[in-house]
Amino acid sequence: MAPTADRPFTPFAGERVAVVGLGRAGLPAARRLASWGAEVSVWDDNAESRAAAEAAGLALADPAAPGRFRWDALLLSPGIPHRLPRAHPAAEAARAAGAPVLCDVDWLFRAVRAAGSEARFVGITGTNGKSTTTALLDHMLRAAGRESAAGGNLGPAALSLDLLGDGGTYMLEMSSYMLERTLSVRFDAAAMLNLSPDHLDRHGDMDGYAAAKAAIFARQRPDDLAVLGMDDERSRAMRGAVVARVRPVSGATPQPGGVWAEAGTLRDDAGPILDLSEAPALPGSHNAQNAAAAAAVALDLGLSRAQVAAGLRSFPGLPHRQEKVGEIGGVSFVNDSKATNADSAARALASYDRVVWIAGGMAKDGGIEGLAPLFPRVARAVLIGRDAPLLAATLAAHGVPHEVAGTLDAAVPAAAAAARAGAAPVVLLSPACASWDQFTGFDQRGDRFRALVGQFGSGRAAAA
Repeated sequence: MAPTADRPFTPFAGERVAVVGLGRAGLPAARRLASWGAEVSVWDDNAESRAAAEAAGLALADPAAPGRFRWDALLLSPGIPHRLPRAHPAAEAARAAGAPVLCDVDWLFRAVRAAGSEARFVGITGTNGKSTTTALLDHMLRAAGRESAAGGNLGPAALSLDLLGDGGTYMLEMSSYMLERTLSVRFDAAAMLNLSPDHLDRHGDMDGYAAAKAAIFARQRPDDLAVLGMDDERSRAMRGAVVARVRPVSGATPQPGGVWAEAGTLRDDAGPILDLSEAPALPGSHNAQNAAAAAAVALDLGLSRAQVAAGLRSFPGLPHRQEKVGEIGGVSFVNDSKATNADSAARALASYDRVVWIAGGMAKDGGIEGLAPLFPRVARAVLIGRDAPLLAATLAAHGVPHEVAGTLDAAVPAAAAAARAGAAPVVLLSPACASWDQFTGFDQRGDRFRALVGQFGSGRAAAA
């Protein structure tokens, strides 16, 4: 039933929902569910977060407290585990009661359909590139005059997004944490970009991780669209289980029936779409694949080839993803703080012939050994964070010049000095590691890098 000014929209009336984890996604979700008629109780293990929720008029209740779990479903913040490495007590209580553990995208989908809207849902996942591809698609549609709302793992939480009409499209970045908690949402178009080791503590092993990612194609119909990256074996292997129409994409090799980059030009079976040198925010073969995936979905949604090309040209890029944050004395400073694993850092390193590389933090399984083929591009490495000694040992074994700076504040002037001495024309922050040892997240790490480069450029770095 579509909402009107005199008729409240309550698609979840009578539904009891426990919300645990009151951060970026949880608190807005609780408010929206309550406004849409659900009986909502909230909880967070942090006392300050509970107090803020109570001040906002939300009822507090710990779903893990002794007694029967009395809710119909548990909305658990994506960052809180419901199985591995150790299930949160609220998830254990829900499972014991037979109640599903869900993410907020499921409720958004149900609400949109309850409102009578046929708005399309597009889901984007992959180990790397999903934020760029989601934002690029949203940009393409908006530039073409289409109604689009982007969110999920990127930007606003799903339940923060407005209800769209029949002509609207939801562009949702879907993490593996979110995908393993969906029961209802069906994506009209779904893209699986690539798969490499990540989050194995949450999924047990690569098979578990792949299964979580493959859920993006769950409930699709034969007339829906499935975009599959062809540049890695595990993504290619998903093709046989997909029910929807498959459109393959690649940043390096021809894909008949799909979209691909060849000799620097994005193309499909009908011919060239755009010389990617005209899309400066999308450097490297990995971004060529992101562009191919976005183009495949956009064309399927009805955009013209000219509109796709115009969107690619005008895309401004995303912060912390090969973001050029300054040029000082002929040296470019590139913020790729989003590279929290070796595979993502490989994509950045492959985009430049010679760099001074700032890396380090909390290393993932395997460290940076897998980057050895790209080490000839590293004129010098400047290492930060908890696992700097581990990375230093790998670099030493391969004869790569390096130093341990410890902190980003010390690394930026050291890297700038090396670059200005002629080592390389680019200082690249692409850490290949998580940031939580020294920062609240990759975004804070990237923001600090940007600020340090600004200070260095204005002659105040020494005082930072």
